[in-house]
Amino acid sequence: MSKTVLVAGASRGIGLEFAVQYAAEGWHVIAGCRAPEQARRWMPATVDLQKLDLTDANSIAALGWHLDDDPLDLLIACAGVFGPDTGSFAAPGDDAFNSVMHTNVLGPMRLIQAFGTNVARAQGVIAVLSSRMGSIGETSGSDALAYRCSKAAANMVVKAAANEFGPQGATVISLHPGWVRTEMGGPNAQVGVSESVEGLRRVIANLSTDDNGSFLDYTGRNLSW
Repeated sequence: MSKTVLVAGASRGIGLEFAVQYAAEGWHVIAGCRAPEQARRWMPATVDLQKLDLTDANSIAALGWHLDDDPLDLLIACAGVFGPDTGSFAAPGDDAFNSVMHTNVLGPMRLIQAFGTNVARAQGVIAVLSSRMGSIGETSGSDALAYRCSKAAANMVVKAAANEFGPQGATVISLHPGWVRTEMGGPNAQVGVSESVEGLRRVIANLSTDDNGSFLDYTGRNLSW
């Protein structure tokens, strides 16, 4: 029987590549997108496209109702926004800050709350796409404050979820994909999207329950929180 993965934020970039690669491996892929009818052109025909907006609690609840108690072997939270980048230490405006935090923190929080037990039922993995920019121990810059703070907060969501769902059988992790050539990462980024996702998939495939609550990059290196 094929394994099942729910990819949240699958309409472009890393999320789309996750959906494509897992579908090619024969997984049952549920791809959550804000506009599934537009995403269909990029997706393999076998992918189950579902409407999912991580900024909308009702959208998450609707997908939860649709999936019901179905076990999930893997849940990947990919949806995210970068927000303003002033190039130096500068507080963002209220609307910009709220938008970044809502998408990058509250979104994964609600997603895990909705589907954590589905993953635990399958003894599966919950993976939140984070960033080295959210590492307090490894930070080396002062730009993009909203994004940095949101990813640091998302890492706390992961640690709390690891405490909640780890004892139930799930393995919950944060993943840093590298600086990836996507719409968000830009054309000068160091890593291609297919290379990043191939690495992330290897990391996920090699996880054990001992890795619950870890922060790993696409090469498998442990990162400081």
